[in-house]
Amino acid sequence: MSYAGDLAPAQAWDKLGEGAVLVDVRTDGEWTHIGVPDVSSLGAEPVFIQWNLASGAPNPAFLSELQAAVPAETPLVILCRSGARSVAAAEAATAAGYTAFNVLEGFEGVPDSYGDRIVNGWKNRHLPWK
Repeated sequence: MSYAGDLAPAQAWDKLGEGAVLVDVRTDGEWTHIGVPDVSSLGAEPVFIQWNLASGAPNPAFLSELQAAVPAETPLVILCRSGARSVAAAEAATAAGYTAFNVLEGFEGVPDSYGDRIVNGWKNRHLPWK
C-alpha cells in the first residue's frame, strides 16, 4: 500500500474530527446529482477536486488543485463513489508529500444484486450528507 491506509466510513468521520480534510474526488455530475458529504458539524467543508473529468479522462490538474486547496502537512481523507478512484488519488497525494487515507466503500458503496447502491458507503452508513 502506497498511502496511509484504508478507513471505514465511521473511521473516516473520526479522522475528520481530528483535523483531517475530506477530499471528494468524484465528478461534478456526481456532486450535483447524487449529493455531497456534509462535514459542517465538524466546523469543516469538503474539498471537491475531480480525479477524472466528466469525459472520463484523468484530471491533469488534480495535484496542483490539491496543493492550492490543502497544505501538505494536513492529513487527507479521500472519498469517491465506491472506494476505487480514491485509492489512485490517495497514492498520487502520498507521492506528492501528503498523508492520505482512502475511504472504503466510498460515498455510495457497492451495488446490490440489482445494481442499486444501497448496501454500504458514506450515505448508507448514515453519515451526514446533502
